[in-house]
Amino acid sequence: MANWVTGRVVEAKYWTETLFSLVVDAPIQPFIAGQFAKLALEVNGERVARAYSYVNAPSDNRLEFYFVIVPNGKLSPKLAELQVGDTLQITDEASGFFVLDEIPECKHLWMLSTGTAIGPFLSILQENKGLERFEKIVLLHAVRYQKDLSYLPLMQQLEQQFQGKLRIVTVVSREHAPGSLYGRVPALIEDHQLEKFVGLPIDAENCHIMLCGNPEMVRDTRDKLKETHGLVKHLRRKPGHITSEQYW
Repeated sequence: MANWVTGRVVEAKYWTETLFSLVVDAPIQPFIAGQFAKLALEVNGERVARAYSYVNAPSDNRLEFYFVIVPNGKLSPKLAELQVGDTLQITDEASGFFVLDEIPECKHLWMLSTGTAIGPFLSILQENKGLERFEKIVLLHAVRYQKDLSYLPLMQQLEQQFQGKLRIVTVVSREHAPGSLYGRVPALIEDHQLEKFVGLPIDAENCHIMLCGNPEMVRDTRDKLKETHGLVKHLRRKPGHITSEQYW
């Protein structure tokens, strides 16, 4: 059974009318980059909880979470109203297997995300532990509009920090944006635009793909990777090339 502790909001960042982040101080147990916690508020006398991935590195005690306001949602609109000093409930123990220890040996690691699902990848990259075994890392963030690239400055900072090992790719689907690919991730994989843009092939011999996003994106991208590149889902009992987590 989950052990709930009280967290206090120390910073609130409002990126757009629908996207925001909260930085929280709470007495949690150590977690692994890529994992998630449950956050909760009491709404009409009932605890309403949802799972959210940590954006911050485990070594950073400023716990950061990235949210999209779900219209008519039970929790996200309430979280968006929180101000510095307000409290919420958080599980003190993290969960999830979307972590580097689950990734098999490979030369090139591709991190593909949509929307707020960029969070676990930012946690992994900021922690920067266990990444030395990869020759190249590609971090892709796909959004609807350019303004939704909330963490682009951090992504660019990380790209510089990794000194050529990390390649940042942004994809915008509803408008043409300078420096970004246009369209949906599955289509960019099907016509090999993504590979051409990065200058790195997606192949079964050298690559592993970490997919994190809404269920439709995860399903469609996984299907295209199988159809066009021969990549298959990774399982502990049957090693493959694709590790995924649904996040919405």
